[in-house]
Amino acid sequence: MNGIINLYKEAGMTSHDCVFKLRRILGTKKIGHGGTLDPDVEGVLPIAVGKATKVLEFMTEAGKVYEGQVTLGFTTETEDASGEIVEKTPVTKKLDEKLVDATMQEFVGPIIQIPPMYSAVKVNGRKLYEYARAGQEVERPQREVTIYDFERTSPITYEDNLARFDFRVACSKGTYVRTLAVDLAAKLSYAGHMSSLKRSASAGLQIEQAHKLSEVANFKDEGRIDEILMPMEYGVADMVRLDLSDEQFERVKVGKFLEVSEIPSQALETQELLATFYQDKLVAIYMPHPTKKESYKPKKVLIEN
Repeated sequence: MNGIINLYKEAGMTSHDCVFKLRRILGTKKIGHGGTLDPDVEGVLPIAVGKATKVLEFMTEAGKVYEGQVTLGFTTETEDASGEIVEKTPVTKKLDEKLVDATMQEFVGPIIQIPPMYSAVKVNGRKLYEYARAGQEVERPQREVTIYDFERTSPITYEDNLARFDFRVACSKGTYVRTLAVDLAAKLSYAGHMSSLKRSASAGLQIEQAHKLSEVANFKDEGRIDEILMPMEYGVADMVRLDLSDEQFERVKVGKFLEVSEIPSQALETQELLATFYQDKLVAIYMPHPTKKESYKPKKVLIEN
């Protein structure tokens, strides 16, 4: 059994829980997920089965799209709705929606984030949430992430000295959306938190086509699992694609370099990974050569030569 499953992770489960349950449902051990979701977050969780686990690292690296809600008026220790309140700033007047939208645009592009204390980032061998649960503060490492799009998707509503609005964000791997919500609130001069979140796309997979665990189990019981098991090529669906000529294929399958003149302009502009295909089959993943700027080198050859 080999391929990609577009799983709809329901709230209340960890990503590891989903993998554990799928191993039992599908009767195979070789399964992994492409990008962790917090237990409270639902949405797209790419799953690789069998030989498709070869592309797991690229699914994890891929960009994500989230839909959620920001609440202004108080912030929590976890930066989401599940934590204890640590600061209140009552919203006593209506916000200027144009100002909110303009402030959101200030986050588009490369930004620096400080991961929340309740996160799995490791410092000195321990996860930050372990320090947080022990009541200990440690210096958190900064990280650079990229916000590709950040927009308000609902009117701002007001109730009990709070203001709320929905948002959509497209972002790079490693982005903490709850931290983005808190930082946005701070720029608007309020305490705030992320009050809900759903991942609507990941590694090219869309939430509209995602299947819950119960549905996967039904497909397996009915002998129709192939209907939702997609080829591993879906694991690189959001990468720039290069369809190889016969001559290029002979070089790529043995790991030879590609010249810049052979690389699509989109990949050159972004300096991102490149997925090479031959007769619609994924052959290898290429990357810019770190020292030879005129070349791309193989990061991973996936075809069996």
